[in-house]
Amino acid sequence: MGDLPENTTEPANLRFLRILVTILTASMIAGLVTIIILIVIRVPNVIRTVDDPIPLPAEITLPDGSSAATFTQGGDWYAIITTENEILIFNRDGGELRQTIKIQPR
Repeated sequence: MGDLPENTTEPANLRFLRILVTILTASMIAGLVTIIILIVIRVPNVIRTVDDPIPLPAEITLPDGSSAATFTQGGDWYAIITTENEILIFNRDGGELRQTIKIQPR
């Protein structure tokens, strides 16, 4: 090790590679920090949305002879799919029947 000259300069290619690796490392660190910041900013909004679901109606009155099979809801309506192959759409505000859709058999 003592035989190496003290004033040798590094080759141009090695200097270029050293600068390139430094720039790429800095850009990877900046990208990772950006992703972490975006996750931290966005996740509370997603959790808040999941914690505030649309409230379910307290009671649903179906027409005589109808039996509920499934339930789904939207912003201002909810729907009951009956075992008689009908979709009953109700207003969320008053619970009155808005629309009835007959499902045709195959």
